[in-house]
Amino acid sequence: MKIRFINGPNLNLLGNREVGIYGEKSLKDIQDLVTNAAAGKNVSIEFLQSNHEGQLIDWIQTAPAESVDAIVLNAAAYTHTSIAIRDAIAAIKIPVIEIHISNVYKREEFRHKSLIAPVCVGVISGFGYFSYLLGLEAAINIVKTKTNC
Repeated sequence: MKIRFINGPNLNLLGNREVGIYGEKSLKDIQDLVTNAAAGKNVSIEFLQSNHEGQLIDWIQTAPAESVDAIVLNAAAYTHTSIAIRDAIAAIKIPVIEIHISNVYKREEFRHKSLIAPVCVGVISGFGYFSYLLGLEAAINIVKTKTNC
């Protein structure tokens, strides 16, 4: 099983950026936690990050040809603005799970609306770095049971 984690803009600054909201772990720390959690579960993890919308779309679109079984997506600010990312998710036949470190519903009102949620299997929000581990478990379960909830 291959699970692709796609991370959007500014997530490369985790550990330094707004620590009160996003915590002290870097994206590399989170990647290591996810990789360790996947060990022994016959799961290959791919961790990607870009500040560029088009790159995120390319990684979503190429997933089927690259035998990706599920995507865990933290689109960051693009969650609330990108119709293009929404359309890319809708175009593929791979389950996508939307995740967020912070609880977006405790934040500014403009963060309460996700343009991508309607085309994702589900949304995990507000559990800090643990959102990534929950995303991993959800992806494994969805692929193994072949259910899109």
